[in-house]
Amino acid sequence: MTALDLSSPVAVVGTGTMGQGIAQVALVAGHPVRLYDAVPGRAGQAAAAIGARLDRLVEKDRLTAAGRDAARARLRPADSLAELADCALVGEAVLERLDVKRELFTELEGIVADDCLLATNTSSLSVTAIGGALRNPGRFVGLHFFNPAPLLPLVEVVSGFATDVTSATRAYETARAWGKTPVACADTPGFIVNRIARPFYAEAFAVLESQAADPATIDAVLRECGGFRMGAFELTDLIGQDVNESVTHSVWQSFFQDVRFTPSLAQRRLVESGRLGRKSGHGWYDYGDGAERPEPHTAEKEQPPAYVVVEGDLGPASEVIALIREAGIAVREEDEDHGTRLVLPSGGQLVLADGQTSVEFRDVVYFDLALDYRRATRIALSASQDTAPQTLAEAIGLFQALGKDVSVIGDVPGMIVARTVARIVDLAHDAVAKGVATEEDIDTAMRLGVNYPLGPFEWSRRLGRSWAYDLLDDLHLRDPSGRYAPSLALYRHAYAGEKREGAS
Repeated sequence: MTALDLSSPVAVVGTGTMGQGIAQVALVAGHPVRLYDAVPGRAGQAAAAIGARLDRLVEKDRLTAAGRDAARARLRPADSLAELADCALVGEAVLERLDVKRELFTELEGIVADDCLLATNTSSLSVTAIGGALRNPGRFVGLHFFNPAPLLPLVEVVSGFATDVTSATRAYETARAWGKTPVACADTPGFIVNRIARPFYAEAFAVLESQAADPATIDAVLRECGGFRMGAFELTDLIGQDVNESVTHSVWQSFFQDVRFTPSLAQRRLVESGRLGRKSGHGWYDYGDGAERPEPHTAEKEQPPAYVVVEGDLGPASEVIALIREAGIAVREEDEDHGTRLVLPSGGQLVLADGQTSVEFRDVVYFDLALDYRRATRIALSASQDTAPQTLAEAIGLFQALGKDVSVIGDVPGMIVARTVARIVDLAHDAVAKGVATEEDIDTAMRLGVNYPLGPFEWSRRLGRSWAYDLLDDLHLRDPSGRYAPSLALYRHAYAGEKREGAS
């Protein structure tokens, strides 16, 4: 099954930002495009807005003047749904309500030809439920673009329970012909991106709610240590707190209130107060005129230790040993079977975040997972009230000697980056085990859809088969609510690795 022929008309119903974006994508690809909106006059306004964006593409040398003129000639507002009768694909970007979308497609089915593809751009509703009232639900598919549609490459091609393979394949190939990067997925709450991305927000909010760190510090650690493009607080301010919370709530409800997707009370209060982010002028941060962005907590300068003792290889943090040597700090190595850690001159220990807490041990400081310890510009440390001040000072001075800013946070198990990555990895393994998508498509979706520095399976391979399972298992012991219980899929992944290593 191939992509739609470029001579085939494509229609978009709903002419808001997303609808205009999808229409522009199809138009620039070469299709005749029809625009329809239930509000009189809006389709014409949308066509004019798209025309203005085409002008800007010409100014930026991304489109020729002849290409713009040809595209404008192919774009036509429609005054009624009846004018979409000859379209080969009709997509919608209308109000995110099940009843509205079902009513629209039921009406469209009586207008378009039997071989016309019908597509929803829903981000949170069930594709199966929207198409369930259709006479022929086999031709109904989800085409979930990301905003802004002309710029972001990812399209999730969602097969509902009744979607025909031929329809899904044609939609997939059409999205690819439009210059997009499609990924195929089953109709599951949140699809790929909005399902697997939930911990990125949830764990940042949980660290805030536990009083372990403020938004600016958590965001800085996620960016400068974890390698994420934006922190969770600044990103949800950009998305809109109401929008982000609505998606979280929808996924949680759709999974029958699964504790792994529980919404944040702190975010709920923010929405209730009307602080919706950039669009309202205030969210987690103040965007008013003259408002200053709060700075992350950064530790004062401390003296580095004269030496460290390395016990074990530090696993995912092994690069730290080389950095310590390069900084001129003596490294003594001891072959120990009972752990991987750095021992400081004070006798205190420096340990990579593992899902346990500092208060459980005598004089332990934890340090967070980094995407790349050499390139990271900030490292988070956590300690308890019982940690010796000298141990914490030596730990701070050590990482400062490596050229890092240091943020000291509260004694939360798994810290910030480590617990976030572990949960993302777990949800990704669980999604593959349940037939949602392939490993490759999930990695592609998370890199392109939300700009993650690595896909979950790329993280998993880098960190080791059992790393995420072990960390979550420790977290689950300390929070037995089920939020951190590792999935059976992750257990199987970790156990299979142990079995192979044991056999060798």
